[in-house]
Amino acid sequence: MMSFKSIVITLLAICLSVGIVHAQPQKNKDPKYVALRDTLVYYFNNDDSIHFYAALSDLENYLLAHDDLHGYYTQRCNEIIFLMNRQQIFEAYKLSRKLIAELQEKKLDSEMYMAVNMMGHINSYCGNIEAAKANFREVIERMEKQGYYESMPPIYMNIVNLTLTDNAEEALSLLDKAREIAVKYSPERVFDIDTRKTVSYFSADKKDLFMKGYEVYRKGVEEGQSSVHGRLVEAYHEAAIGNTEKAVEMARQLGDDGHEAITIIYEKAGMWEKAFNALNDLMVANDSITNVVLINSMQGLQDDMASYEREREVARARMIGLTVIIVLLFMLVVALFYIVNSRRRHTAQLRSAYEHALESDKMKRAFIRNVSHQIRTPLNIVSGFSQLLTDPTMQPSLEERRMHAEMISKNTELITSLVDEILELSENESTTSIDKNDVVQVCPLLHAVQAENSEQLSEKIKITVECMVDENFAFRSNAKVLKRVLNILIENAKKYTVAGTITLAAQLDERQLIMSVTDTGIGVSEVDAERIFESFVKLDDFKEGLGLGLSLCRVLVKHLGGVVSLDTTYRQGARFVITLPVYA
Repeated sequence: MMSFKSIVITLLAICLSVGIVHAQPQKNKDPKYVALRDTLVYYFNNDDSIHFYAALSDLENYLLAHDDLHGYYTQRCNEIIFLMNRQQIFEAYKLSRKLIAELQEKKLDSEMYMAVNMMGHINSYCGNIEAAKANFREVIERMEKQGYYESMPPIYMNIVNLTLTDNAEEALSLLDKAREIAVKYSPERVFDIDTRKTVSYFSADKKDLFMKGYEVYRKGVEEGQSSVHGRLVEAYHEAAIGNTEKAVEMARQLGDDGHEAITIIYEKAGMWEKAFNALNDLMVANDSITNVVLINSMQGLQDDMASYEREREVARARMIGLTVIIVLLFMLVVALFYIVNSRRRHTAQLRSAYEHALESDKMKRAFIRNVSHQIRTPLNIVSGFSQLLTDPTMQPSLEERRMHAEMISKNTELITSLVDEILELSENESTTSIDKNDVVQVCPLLHAVQAENSEQLSEKIKITVECMVDENFAFRSNAKVLKRVLNILIENAKKYTVAGTITLAAQLDERQLIMSVTDTGIGVSEVDAERIFESFVKLDDFKEGLGLGLSLCRVLVKHLGGVVSLDTTYRQGARFVITLPVYA
């Protein structure tokens, strides 16, 4: 049985193909067009790639010859969907980006919604939920601008599927909007939307509304109507009337899509152990999709590398760099699975294990989104400049070659630093103790850190030292780790300080050494004082990094026997305070 994503993609392809007919009804009278269209649909449904591309080329040539750009770009989208059905996500992504660039170059705003819609499905497939929502909302705006109201309800349904888990009320509101449009422009969709809303009532614990919606659904079925959500609403109805195991059995018949339904059914019945096991099955299924996406992406990169090698032998050294990037991506996958599995091992009771597994899943999605965004940008830069250097039609000057090489080197180092940050956090979280036998002189340490970081600052920022302990004061700790902690805090201060001062300070309080890093930047609200120390948390998504620096800082200070926190009484910027025990 096809997964939910495959069903959606296949239905989308059929809708796109039929959409040509509705947009250009006169071509229905052309036997050649009908034959080309039916041939394409046949090979699409049979997953015959060789004949599909031949049929696609014939139909595209026909559409271009008849000056039907809408039909032509619809078939370009069908090619992307065909790749997604075959789980060739990397190739689908490249074609989508190419389609967007082509439409922008030709200023075909009326057709841009199709390309943005493709990016929405790709982002959704890859787990990049927020980006997918943004894509689908842009599709709606473009459709509204062009007056394509009859095709808007399915786009609203896409957003509902992405929103329901995190915000049930927003999802219900979107369903109401989809229904309002469908009533006016495409009444045949109303019954399916109402059925989807009934399903949403069950997930949102609105049992009375669910039962009323079910009665409406049954009445519609008796009148000959049908919905793709029919089997799911029947399963939920059995659960609502107490037939839990029967509901679960019906949900299993939904195939891969049944995992989430089974989890919800057991959760509503209070069967936490079975809900936890069902959630594990759901996460394994999602992990499988993630593996396909990552493996496909790495395979795509390997194919690109081979192509570059054949075209330009002189670019071999740069191809080795891309191979290293692939290895680093594999290490990211290993780190991801380590984080997820380590969190699962710390479950104690069934209820707490169930809730902890949900939290781990959310963190995993945040990790994938952060890594996807932070690595894709430098990776695209490396790939882009490598293509320029290996393009036989380009004749760059020596200065341009040097600039391209510097950009490749800089972004490769950026990717390496991101991976090192993840591995460093992972290593230190698994470490139980570190050596604290170094004799650390506090004032010289602060001045050394000041000198090391001053060279990299802009003229508008200055680092100062306020060492309020004796110049010869020393204590036992780990000098390397303590210096790493201070460098992390200074690096964090530099990100959020446009102009002003960063101050390193130290003082004694009985048997404790208090060190601080203070800046005059934008500061941190009291609400986020603890949240910023969590893994993958960034208050500004436009800043570089994965949001692991402060989390690593807290782990390292804990190994030193101390604590690090944000001073919420300081309002002129941000002040991070480190408290360490003093050993003679």
